[in-house]
Amino acid sequence: MTIPIDETMVDILLITLSGVLINVGVHFIPVGGAPAAMAQATGIGTGTVELAAGSGLTGLLVASYMYANVEAAPLALILASGAVGSAIMIASTMFAGNLIYAYAVGVPFASAQVKYDPIVKLGSRLLGLNAEKASRQDIYISKGTAGQGLPFVCFVSGIIGALLGGAGGSLIYYVLIELYKTTPWGAANILSAAAVAGVFAFGVYYVNAVIPSYAVGGTIEGFHDPKFRRIIRKATLTSFTASILCATSAVLIAGVV
Repeated sequence: MTIPIDETMVDILLITLSGVLINVGVHFIPVGGAPAAMAQATGIGTGTVELAAGSGLTGLLVASYMYANVEAAPLALILASGAVGSAIMIASTMFAGNLIYAYAVGVPFASAQVKYDPIVKLGSRLLGLNAEKASRQDIYISKGTAGQGLPFVCFVSGIIGALLGGAGGSLIYYVLIELYKTTPWGAANILSAAAVAGVFAFGVYYVNAVIPSYAVGGTIEGFHDPKFRRIIRKATLTSFTASILCATSAVLIAGVV
């Protein structure tokens, strides 16, 4: 017996899962807010919404360009382009921030959440180096701060988060433009379908960036932060609920329900 699958439900499910992917990705990005801007905490010196919006917009621009200019571009290529575009933006931001921390503020990159950088420690052991000495963090923390700069583990975590968020946003765009261009108004003007799909995908970024901002409560260093394990489950459930409402609204706009 074959169970029929409604394409509309598949679209809603894909958009919902994409929103969850964006939400999870934001938790990976090291957010420092105002304390990081004053070199009193690790992370990028701004909030989750700004970081998600910046990286999300970059990823969407790259994904939409790939969709529009590469004939019959496969979904995997569109997702990869959006993910890489978002990752490049976040990596550039973190690199520029570390230049300022090192050469303008004059502070070392050190985490207050872990005594040893987990990635550097593992790499040092694989290379046969002194893992404890190479990855030590606590002795470099300035007094009165919760760390400063963006240590290597934060940098890697941020790139992972941007890849997840970029792929999620690109998938939303792909699903929506494929849906909207089949409607009468989308078939009449493909630019209208692309514009609505892009704006809606960008809106889902904002929704799933606000959720982590409440969960994070200020700052988070990345996947190694103890706070990450405490909040990720509840934040993911909240994101799923919010994203399914967004997905339903997106399908209603197309007039297929």
